[in-house]
Amino acid sequence: MFFLPLYDDNPARGPAYVTWLLIVACVAVFLWQSGLSLEEARLVSVQYGVVPELFLGGDELPPEYRAIPAWASPLSSMFMHGGWLHLGGNMLFLWIFGNNVEDAMGRGRFLLFYVACGYAAALFQSVLDVHSTVPMIGASGAIAGVLGAYALLYPKANVRTLVVVLIFFRVISVPAAAILFGWFLMQTIGGLQTPPGAQGGVAHFAHVGGFVAGCALIFLLKRGEVRLFQPARSQAFEISPIWMPSQRARRRGGVPDAGGSPWKRR
Repeated sequence: MFFLPLYDDNPARGPAYVTWLLIVACVAVFLWQSGLSLEEARLVSVQYGVVPELFLGGDELPPEYRAIPAWASPLSSMFMHGGWLHLGGNMLFLWIFGNNVEDAMGRGRFLLFYVACGYAAALFQSVLDVHSTVPMIGASGAIAGVLGAYALLYPKANVRTLVVVLIFFRVISVPAAAILFGWFLMQTIGGLQTPPGAQGGVAHFAHVGGFVAGCALIFLLKRGEVRLFQPARSQAFEISPIWMPSQRARRRGGVPDAGGSPWKRR
């Protein structure tokens, strides 16, 4: 069985400029990474990724390899990815859920929120694996914060999700709470099953830390008039063929607005 979120039923009030800018920046940096040799890519991941041993001050790179201060590495690492699937998965989740969280906060506070969640994710993973020398790269720690905020703002919003069982394809409306808290549970289990110092793979506890930070920061950074736990806009668990425009889109005559590696992926 395979699941893939496609879009939600939760339109934003205006253009999500910060979300779009973050996506464009991540794609641009990845295209730059794609032009590097394997040796150059490994060096760049150490220079600009989060290495817990360096980030927490236990060690430092030789002077000739230093590019930025270790404390800045969580920021640079948020725009780097380890492959097309890593990039595509992160950008899909940011595209689906980022616009509504940006709308609930405003652009400036959303950008601050995104960076803060990225730092929280890097710190949580580093503290739990303090002697690791494996670089962590990827936006998913920050995006996990977006998911945590969305889960509290719109738990009953429905996410149109592609479900594949053998040769059968269907799109099902799944409540956001089921998808996002289910994802959080899987990350927690994955983190508990990953031994400290594991080489490569997924930095599960970075996702956990980012998600928890997002849940906490939404109380501080949302607009005053925005309520948590907003009601559903459509029927949950509705099943349809691969593509079926929403009721709102049909009324206006359109389709819905879409909202072994040398590193750890976040």
